[in-house]
Amino acid sequence: MTSLRYGRITPRRLAGALRRRVRWRVDAVRPVPVEELPPFPDLPDTPVRLGIGPANFAGQGWEWKRAVETHLDGVSAEVFAVQGSGLNFPADRPIDGRWYRVRAWQDRQEQRVLHEYTHLLAEAVRPVMGLKYGDTLGAELAVLAAAPVRVAVLLHGSEVRRPDRHAERHPHSPFHDRDWELGRVLQDQSERLGRIVAEFDGPTFVSTPDLLDDVPGGTWLPVVVDPRLWHSDRPVLERDRPVVVHVPSSAKMKGSELVDPVAQQLADEGVIDYRRLAGLRPEEMPAVVADADIVLDQFALGSYGVAAVQAMAAGRLTVGHVADHVRARIPVDLPIVDATPDTLREVLLGLLADRAAARAVAAAGQRYAHEQHDGRGSAAVLSGFLGRPLVG
Repeated sequence: MTSLRYGRITPRRLAGALRRRVRWRVDAVRPVPVEELPPFPDLPDTPVRLGIGPANFAGQGWEWKRAVETHLDGVSAEVFAVQGSGLNFPADRPIDGRWYRVRAWQDRQEQRVLHEYTHLLAEAVRPVMGLKYGDTLGAELAVLAAAPVRVAVLLHGSEVRRPDRHAERHPHSPFHDRDWELGRVLQDQSERLGRIVAEFDGPTFVSTPDLLDDVPGGTWLPVVVDPRLWHSDRPVLERDRPVVVHVPSSAKMKGSELVDPVAQQLADEGVIDYRRLAGLRPEEMPAVVADADIVLDQFALGSYGVAAVQAMAAGRLTVGHVADHVRARIPVDLPIVDATPDTLREVLLGLLADRAAARAVAAAGQRYAHEQHDGRGSAAVLSGFLGRPLVG
């Protein structure tokens, strides 16, 4: 999900924003000695040199890089990612956001993108050459079209998910809350960026299958999880009070406020041990998930993403809501136990009543994560765009 800051605009905030904008303009033209620029390492001499950036949400840019380098012949990839104040994931070139406003860096990055990459996977409609042409990918597309690099657009979620349309499709959508300020921000953003995507005539990929509702001409590029990092042999549902874990990246988006009371009531009744967690670092998550019996994913968006795949890869019983029309887009059975906020209590009690059947679903989930989200399938999707065959 795109991370946004928002809040009430005060005269003091507005003045500060204007001062920063002036500084950005000064930085954009400030001469910078070459030795001060961050390094641009030489790229490997491979037939395909793929650039991926600048978002790297949930570390997926890095995972797609590993996928194409492992499973496609003659491909190397470089992930360039703007680093923020929140969670940062591995990248070949982590970028301090201040460089995005420095002309010398913009010019060097433009050279890299236009003439050193053979292919570009541009994420989240964000600019890939700094702020030289504007604050979105839109103005850069004409520049990219005139260069030899082949471009595809990759979408992660909130940049194009239309809140108004989502609310029409999903009864528990967070966007039914018309007073939610972030919802209004995302509505404006998705309309603006959606027009750029609609006008782009190249390949368009989406990271979750629900986004095909908003990008009907797109292609699903599955997220990738390293099975070795998440694999666990710890048995599930052997404790009298099974551990149920919920670690939402965004409580409002995941529908946490709707399911917390249900899970907490079962905990108060002594049926489960409910662990509602937040603010964990990525490196803490494998141990937290491995110690669970059941992982509650999301109940508001009608899809699944990285967190659900991680839980399945660990062999945990994964529960969430994936809308019927989204499930229909998945070529094999999706072993996520479906529940809505209205049915969660009944579903959890049913799983505990037939633990053998529930363990079988958890095992199917582990196989699904390994077979569908270990990177090979994602590399196969990108094979056509990159023009390179799968290895083996």
